Amino acid sequence: MSTSNSVRVILLIWLAIPFPVFGQTVGSPGPRQVIIQWPDGQPAGIIDVLNGNLSNIEIVRGEGRATRNSFVFDSKSNAVLRVSFDNVNNNPGSDPTIVSVRNDRNPFSFFLRDVSKDYPMYIPEYRVVVTTSDDDRSYGKIESSLKSRRGRTKLEQIESEPEESFDSAAMRTRNQPCPTWLGLSRDMRIFDLADNRAYPGSEMNMITPRNASAQVRLPEFDNQTVQYGYIVGRGQGVAVNTTRRLEEGVLPILHSMLVDDDVEYRSTAFVSLETSPLAAQTLVGTDWLVADDYSIGHMFTKEQEDMVKPRLEAESKKTESTVLYYRCEAVNRASVPRYAWFKTLRPIVGAWMNITYSLDRETGFSSFASGNVYGISRLNGRPLHDEEIAVMVRPGEKAVFEFLVPHSPVSKSRAAELVKQSFDVRLVECRRFWEAKLSNAARISVPEQRINEMIQSGLLQLDLITYGNEPDSTLTPTIGIYSPIGTESSPIIQFYNSMALPDVARRSLMFFIKQQHDDGMFQNFGGYMVETGAALWSMGEYFRYTRDTTWVKLVEPQLLKACDFLLRWRAEYMKPELKGKGYGMIAGKVADPNDPYHQYMLKAYAYLGISRAAEMLKDVDSDQSKRISREAEAWKNDIRASLMQSISTSPVVPLGDGRWTITVPPWTEAIGPRALHIKPESYFSHGTVTVPDVLLGPLYLVFGEVLAPEEQVSRMMLDYHTELFYQNNAAFSQPYYSRHDWLQLKLGLVKPFLKTYYNTVSALADRETYTFWEHVFQVSQHKTHEQAWFLMETRWMLYLEEGQTLKLLPGIPRKWMEDGKQITMTNVRSYFGPISLQVNSDVTAGFIEASLSCNSQFKPRIVSIRLPHPEGKRAVKVTGGTYDPGTESILIMDFTGAAHVKAEY
Repeated sequence: MSTSNSVRVILLIWLAIPFPVFGQTVGSPGPRQVIIQWPDGQPAGIIDVLNGNLSNIEIVRGEGRATRNSFVFDSKSNAVLRVSFDNVNNNPGSDPTIVSVRNDRNPFSFFLRDVSKDYPMYIPEYRVVVTTSDDDRSYGKIESSLKSRRGRTKLEQIESEPEESFDSAAMRTRNQPCPTWLGLSRDMRIFDLADNRAYPGSEMNMITPRNASAQVRLPEFDNQTVQYGYIVGRGQGVAVNTTRRLEEGVLPILHSMLVDDDVEYRSTAFVSLETSPLAAQTLVGTDWLVADDYSIGHMFTKEQEDMVKPRLEAESKKTESTVLYYRCEAVNRASVPRYAWFKTLRPIVGAWMNITYSLDRETGFSSFASGNVYGISRLNGRPLHDEEIAVMVRPGEKAVFEFLVPHSPVSKSRAAELVKQSFDVRLVECRRFWEAKLSNAARISVPEQRINEMIQSGLLQLDLITYGNEPDSTLTPTIGIYSPIGTESSPIIQFYNSMALPDVARRSLMFFIKQQHDDGMFQNFGGYMVETGAALWSMGEYFRYTRDTTWVKLVEPQLLKACDFLLRWRAEYMKPELKGKGYGMIAGKVADPNDPYHQYMLKAYAYLGISRAAEMLKDVDSDQSKRISREAEAWKNDIRASLMQSISTSPVVPLGDGRWTITVPPWTEAIGPRALHIKPESYFSHGTVTVPDVLLGPLYLVFGEVLAPEEQVSRMMLDYHTELFYQNNAAFSQPYYSRHDWLQLKLGLVKPFLKTYYNTVSALADRETYTFWEHVFQVSQHKTHEQAWFLMETRWMLYLEEGQTLKLLPGIPRKWMEDGKQITMTNVRSYFGPISLQVNSDVTAGFIEASLSCNSQFKPRIVSIRLPHPEGKRAVKVTGGTYDPGTESILIMDFTGAAHVKAEY
């Protein structure tokens, strides 16, 4: 028998074998009749059915009345309804039958197909249960049965586990090397360095000169893009023996080590200037509008297009280039001579365009046919003779290979001057330049080396691509390869505020002020409609940190213009027929997906923006402040009304402990979460089905202050997000868009927060150089939006404002309080002014102590300092405040500006 015939017979036999049935099979018809019961209260409401018909409502227990689609109970306990349906769709897939129980207090909906006796819809927050008509158990018995199973929600599971750490998370998450960007800050002429771990498929190490995000183009080759490939060592082998590290783990000076058998190739790369010494005083930078023009996604008006043309011309005439300085020392660790191999710069133009280039043996200049020099190479201090070379190195000795790459090719006369530059002098100069930037900022030191380094390197990596002319022009706070966005630039600017760099923050905010449209809209990127509210929020945050009324007076016309734009936009939707369905809500896309709906994220940022504007104007223009404040409050009320309507139609979903909970659609037009595929649509985007519901979803209502964190609906939204949409408590694809991180901290959920914190950063950041990808599938490098949210998460775990209370260390790991460890914050900024904190752990001697100063005129009334013992012990004695064992915090009431506390164990 032939192989193909054998396969055919086996397949036929296999198809004839009936599959075992384990309970109710997926796709089997659901019930046509259900029981709904309330153990107490006097429930009343209306039953609506989507994709089916309501055939009957019957009161089974309790006293009351039922009509065609409504019911009212007069009795105060044991209210039971039997509801019957026909023409239902209980099959998997779109257009399912959804039953809505509408009332004023606790409306909810459910998929009829999901109702079962084994897993009844038990919603204790609403004191209701939905089960099949053959289930004669009372509410209490169902509740007891479910609790006896001892199920746990995902949040409860996290609480029962050891605290997450970077190492424990990194064992499960993706390890994704990322290209490293090197530059000078303010100057858009940067270099992108990557090996084939960051650029899979590349046979060489790659250098990509960029103007902001745009690859440099060469006029002599029809404006094609250029990259340069080089190699140290023998090439690509079966093992990856390369490691990389920033200078001191922090500075934008890249060190790498390749171990190629007995030869170690130790490389150093950095960017400096062509002729001028590198210092804050000599740094010129790039015009802010030019930098925006070279960034992906920018949206110029006709006026801005005209404005940038002469600036681009001026940029092209600059006479001094930025330069990449590179040195590799090949050290022989063997006891016998070994060879070292080097391949110097090979230009790659366009898609491997066939070009003419040459290496001059006498000078080491690599040139194009035009005569322009794109690289200068040396070996042991002398001009390199060949593009590829093997050098014998004696035991313990080294060969030194160097090259210089001007950002754009230069003339031979300029190259002749450039070759005179000392690598060592430039390296010292570069180190001092970046160290000076750190010294001008606040200082944070935590007892976890990786996080400590990421705080400092993160600040510099944000600064590296915040472009503009020094010393005082507008700055362009780009977000990796992208132009500034009101939403995505916000954490960058707020971290500048937190690190005592208000000048950088203010100049970055001026980008949005200067880009404002005539109608008052802030919109700079990709058709995003959310930027106006988000930019106003960032401005309001700057004001909370600085109380800079002088600046507020300066930009008041723009603030009012933006608020009035939002309010006019809102007025377009203040139609009676939209009451509860998006009344007063604005509509438009908030990110890449073209979803022009009444999105909750859009509304949250709009409300947050105008409420912050009212706050800014309070002491500058009280009449306008009061007007905008009234409008903000009305808007918030309308958003909340729409939210309740959305909850009433959105199906409940099961949790791990046997409860079911409400869900919320991402916009008012939707019936429920888009990921549940209630409608027949295909919207998979950015590597996940969760984008609308999670990354751009209703949790922004809590972050946007429409809902308070402690409200029941906020916690219920967090519950279903955690059950449905997170992996290791981190969101999919672009996890830093999900604001459950902040909500968890606000609710005191430290273990879940740390689970989110470490799983996200270990998957998205380069574990050696700390540069971030935008997405977990290696899309969009040096993404400072993601990096800045990581930095803000770190800031929140260290200090967080809540009304008139300053919360210190609300989210730190217990491990940070092990014996001998310290936490130091010096001059970090907050809503309450500058903060300095010193925490010392001496648990061997039985205590942890902390000293705090925060003595501005805006100092907090209450300070809460959380001091978690590494073994979970509670303090037996506290000095300096009142101890709360539940939160392991010492409360200082009527704070005077300085304090010292001590917890003894």
